[in-house]
Amino acid sequence: MQHTGLKARMLIVGSILFAFYALLAIVAFEMFGVSIPVILLGTVAFAGFQYVVGKKVALWSAGAEDMPEDRFPEIHRSVERIAEEMDLEKPRLMVADMGVPNAFAVGRRGAGVVVVSSELMQVLDHDELEAVLAHELAHIDNRDVVMMVMGQSIASMLGLAAYFAIAFTREGGLGNILVGYLASIVVQSIAMVFVLAISRYREYVADSDAAAHVGGDPMARALEKIAAVGKQVDVEPNDNVAALCIFGGEKSAFQQLFATHPPIEKRIEAVRSVERQYY
Repeated sequence: MQHTGLKARMLIVGSILFAFYALLAIVAFEMFGVSIPVILLGTVAFAGFQYVVGKKVALWSAGAEDMPEDRFPEIHRSVERIAEEMDLEKPRLMVADMGVPNAFAVGRRGAGVVVVSSELMQVLDHDELEAVLAHELAHIDNRDVVMMVMGQSIASMLGLAAYFAIAFTREGGLGNILVGYLASIVVQSIAMVFVLAISRYREYVADSDAAAHVGGDPMARALEKIAAVGKQVDVEPNDNVAALCIFGGEKSAFQQLFATHPPIEKRIEAVRSVERQYY
């Protein structure tokens, strides 16, 4: 699907984020004498490290285990079918007890992993579960995890640059170190506002892609059930996987600025519109 409006917004936000990165490169080059090739290499290495470690930490923190095909044949068949429709290699399937119905994907095309909570399989009907699986496959197909890691890496490096620029380029002292630390938090938080905005846009895209494959109604019903149970049990996703999960929990108006997911009501409305358009 084209997602023209969402792509335009992501382009604008991505351009702002790239401007932050260009500023980081200028600071590193002018203030610390770091060459441009070293800056580029350092960015890739830092992002690669975060990607590899983040993937392992997410699976470990969720307590994910491989999903046996003989115990869950319908899920494996559904993933195979949807992956084939997306021209995507079937990802590794895992299951975890997360305390709440949820699912998340890590990795990239050709090396993706989809984790489904046991609670999700208990709550959803099969067509609703297929919708969630299609949503996670869409994240892998659209390289969302890689994009988020790159954005988070830029935000982290901006924070580090702000810290070193203040703490070690002026006369020393505990005060400068403290100011540098506070500045790094502020700078990183500002950058993360734009990173998380992209994350919210990409949730709409994944919902829309899933609805196009399995229908908007199953996707909407799945979101409604997941949100309803999430409110009842009052369990937030683990911090290591919250940004990756299909449901990020309910947020206040201020918290939505730093939320990884858009409001559930808006997502349901969006996928209902896909249902009306394609079905």
